[in-house]
Amino acid sequence: MAKPFTILNVNGPYREPHEPAFSYDYAVQRPNWPTPHGVRVKVSIAEELDYLKTTVLGVSGGSPGQQLRLTQMLTRRIADRKIQIANDEGMFAERFDVMIAPFTGQLTHLFVLLQAWMNEAKASLRQEIHEKIGI
Repeated sequence: MAKPFTILNVNGPYREPHEPAFSYDYAVQRPNWPTPHGVRVKVSIAEELDYLKTTVLGVSGGSPGQQLRLTQMLTRRIADRKIQIANDEGMFAERFDVMIAPFTGQLTHLFVLLQAWMNEAKASLRQEIHEKIGI
């Protein structure tokens, strides 16, 4: 049940203070809404980021600066994909402040969709990491 939307602005990553996750704040506009609204997307460090980084991509090593840039790049890609999945699932179809939690626990069924994207994007992500970060 995907409905068209436009991302006007993205801020982050922010480190969530009470859970092992990073988050991004999206300003989302739909054609029939008079004003945009906020959607916070959380990326679990262990279940989503580390899974992509180590299991799917097999990336390791690099300087602390390279690791920081890698984390920023991968969390943003994951968050962008998660907002697409959430839109397809109708999770923010109405104008409410929305928080899209990590795809664990009650949202584990959506991790399969994220995992499929990770495997599809593996080659392009590796190339981007090599070109932009040098790992």
